[in-house]
Formats: sequence, C-alpha cells, structure tokens
Amino acid sequence: MQPTRMHGRVLIVAGSDSGGGAGIQADIKTVTALGAYAATAVTAVTVQNTKGVSAIHPIPLDIVSGQIKAVLDDIGADAIKTGMLATAAVIETVMAALRGNTAPLIVDPVMVAKGGAVLLESDAVAALKRHVLPRATLITPNLPEAEALTGRTIATPQAMRDALKHLLDLGPKSVLLKGGHLPGDEIVDIYASTDGTQEWHDKRLATRHTHGTGCTLASAVATGFAQAMSAVDSITRARRYVRCALETAPGLGHGHGPLNHAHTVRPFTE
Repeated sequence: MQPTRMHGRVLIVAGSDSGGGAGIQADIKTVTALGAYAATAVTAVTVQNTKGVSAIHPIPLDIVSGQIKAVLDDIGADAIKTGMLATAAVIETVMAALRGNTAPLIVDPVMVAKGGAVLLESDAVAALKRHVLPRATLITPNLPEAEALTGRTIATPQAMRDALKHLLDLGPKSVLLKGGHLPGDEIVDIYASTDGTQEWHDKRLATRHTHGTGCTLASAVATGFAQAMSAVDSITRARRYVRCALETAPGLGHGHGPLNHAHTVRPFTE
C-alpha cells in the first residue's frame, strides 16, 4: 500500500465522548480521515453513549491551558477548532492560552448534546460572545445555538438569512449557519462573510445515526483551513464528507448512532 503523507495540523480544544461518536474522538477521526494531523486539548470527560450524557468531569484549568501551550510550543497548528468549552472559566482559560496565535479559529459553539444534556452553562454564553466570537475565523452554529446567540427565533430559511447579519455583528469573520433543525425534506446550510453568502441545499437523509454531525462538520472544515483551502471549498468538502459518513453509518447503539468517519480510509492489509 502506498502511504499518504499528512498535510496540515489541527489543534482541537473540546470534550471527550466515551461513545466515540462526537467530541474529541469524532474530531480526531475526521481530521485523520481527511489527511491532516490532529492534536488535542481535552476540556472535559463525558460519560456518554448513543443514548445520552450521564456525567461530565471537567479537566482542571491549568491542565487545559497546559495542553494547548504544549502543542503550540512544539507541534504548532495550521488551524484550531473548539468544541465543548462548558464554562466561562474554561473559555477564558482557552482564549488566554491562544493569545498571540494567528491560526484560523473554527468555533463550533456547542451548547446542548444530541440527547439533550447541557454542555455550555448559561453564564458561559456571554463569555463565548465576549472572548471567543470576536477571535473566530468561522463559527458553525446550528439553529438552536444561533437562536441562543442572537435572541432571535429562526424557523425558516429566510429567517436563517436574516439571522446571519446578527451573527456577524457578534464579531466572527464568517458564519456557517446549519439548517438541519428546520422541518422538511430539504436541508439548507448558509455561509456568510463580508464578501457575500453561499447556500448549499441537500435532500434530508432518513436516519437516526446523526450523533456527532456538528463536531464532525466543524473539524472537517477546520481541516480544509489547515490545508490552505478557501472557506467555501472547505465547507463544500466537509459537507460531502459528512453526508457520506451519514449514508454509510455503522448502525451502532440504541439511540443516536455514530457516523462512519472512516469511509475515506482503506484498511491496511499488506
């Protein structure tokens, strides 16, 4: 088998998912499957499977900061992706550790797990808006997250378009607003920056195996940034990758099952 060289370094700052479908585990698999190198700073350990989150253990703040600094001081990063940050203190710690770093920052504003567990404390939303969003190159909220950030109800594709200006006003350079929570057979995602907007439309897949789609998409986009792809090209490839991962999901678990992150990978048989 001819080896493939890794291209691009992604530092992932997020929580661990013991079920392997979301969080750090999904992030590492995604970045690797797209040909880049994944390093991590774990912010929390969750007790989790496809049926939900039953416990969360926060990582000490000095360890969170230490992980970030250790990676950046040695390996470096071409892009940084944040997921579960959980508390205002973690947010402040992470952003202090990233101070002075200029790598693209892709922010998945994780607030609630697929099963309903709260992954961002209510007082941390203000900290996210104050410390993280103004530094973000791209944020990737779903509709409930966008509603929490803007205070607006987003119930139609037009309401999504209207909300993008309010999200950009929070300070990120660009936004990918994901429309999967809207009812209907079609899913629309909309990207916006100061340079304009672009929309992607797809037929909805009928599947319960959707655990970790947000983490996976954001990490796939971050990988594109790390590989010097444009934002639109990164999103386009990431959406294709996620769709194929949904279509070929392994069917594991009794709740929201994981994706097939390895669909790009050929088994090593030699």
